[in-house]
Amino acid sequence: MVITPVEFSRARSVLIAPAVRPDFLAKLGGRGADVVFIDCEDAVPAGAKEQARGLASDAATNLVGAGCTVVVRVNATGSSWFVGDIAALAPQVAAVVVPKIESVEQLDGVAESLNESGLSAIGVVAGLETALGVHDARKLLEHDRVVGAYFGAEDLIADLGGVRTESNAEVDAVRALTAIAARIANKPLWDQVVTDFRNDTRFEREASEARNMGYAGKLCIHPGQVELANMAFTPSPAEIEHARRLLQAYGEASAKGVAAIDLDGQMVDEPLAVQARRLLERAGE
Repeated sequence: MVITPVEFSRARSVLIAPAVRPDFLAKLGGRGADVVFIDCEDAVPAGAKEQARGLASDAATNLVGAGCTVVVRVNATGSSWFVGDIAALAPQVAAVVVPKIESVEQLDGVAESLNESGLSAIGVVAGLETALGVHDARKLLEHDRVVGAYFGAEDLIADLGGVRTESNAEVDAVRALTAIAARIANKPLWDQVVTDFRNDTRFEREASEARNMGYAGKLCIHPGQVELANMAFTPSPAEIEHARRLLQAYGEASAKGVAAIDLDGQMVDEPLAVQARRLLERAGE
């Protein structure tokens, strides 16, 4: 059964592990991640691609059986490995992750390949990580086979010929625009990796930025990042209580014909009420 975009929207942490590391895969189910991401692309050397397929399929079957939500990243559509990767997918996976998506035609081809392999129930998570991909993000995310996406800063800057920095200044604008595209398409979006996996401060800052932009969650490349992501994308008890109070006060005022109120020294009108409602939705209320 394919996971729906609404369910993916609750995925705060997405933990990536190389398909060729059975020792890592065996531990994934106990790491606390909302989604387990088995990688057959960047984390697998060219000589091990075929081996990775079998390992990914076996691991996905075991992890799904243990109650995990599993996605598998295949190699890019133009690669010599793509067709074999699709054919080897375990049918239980929640979605196939396709890197470097740049066109609707690519997505149509992915959908056709899935259907031909008897995987018509599996959706696509699109990798938005090239200049063309992020530029056309809205129309790509509106494809009916796409159930979610991730923003990949590292590959984007490589494509641009730029320089990646800890400040994120070089990707701030496009990171926000990609979030806007995802909102228009009503598809969940996961934020970029932090390759400096021992830098918790940077991860926490980026996760906070991403949540503020409207991202659903964050990609994690180390188990130590999972808890940080879960905390960042989970509304705190104080936030939940404030949202409840705001909506109660706003609802009472609206019933009296008042469109804006003062709550704790803050003007509250419909935009803030919408934010409060969405926060409570994220909290599962």
